[in-house]
Amino acid sequence: MDEGPALDEQTRVLTHIAVCSAATTMDVASTGRYIEEALDLGLDATQIQEALTVVSGLGVHTLFEASRQLSSAVLRRGGGEAEPLDASQQDLWDRHIGTDPYWQRMEDELPGFFDALLRMSPETFVAFFDYCAVPWKARALRAVTKELISLAADSTPTHRYKPGFLLHLKNALDLGAGARSIREVLDIAAAAPEHHGVG
Repeated sequence: MDEGPALDEQTRVLTHIAVCSAATTMDVASTGRYIEEALDLGLDATQIQEALTVVSGLGVHTLFEASRQLSSAVLRRGGGEAEPLDASQQDLWDRHIGTDPYWQRMEDELPGFFDALLRMSPETFVAFFDYCAVPWKARALRAVTKELISLAADSTPTHRYKPGFLLHLKNALDLGAGARSIREVLDIAAAAPEHHGVG
């Protein structure tokens, strides 16, 4: 792997914001301090908000794991065979997943998640794509920056999430991140404070 350049100052501070503001950390004081630093570096509110929106997606990890468990339990209790998707489910699948390689990579890391979510709650399936797509449709930050932020968020001491880590690592590498920048975001993640609650 190419060593690549160090993190630029803007990506570094956005990674700190993401790690400190994540639901698994919620270090409000540090988040505020890094927001001030980001503004001083010339980042605008749209860019900072995009980083916050990326990291707010950590909540979907609940869906990733628990929806697959729910599907497995329902299938087991119902005889182990899933019915084919009905026409409306298939339409939702085709519209939101289709043959997109990004979602296929996600399916590889989280096998059965999309099918489980679609079968258990078509409304949540649609909402998942609507919400998670927001920071990826926006163009305030480079895609590689968003992948590095996501990688850091999935690597904090209070949120070790290997499927997300692997997904975002592969995506970051595909987008040109080098070993040095990846190590740096992992160092930022490793130094994340404990979650002490918000008063």
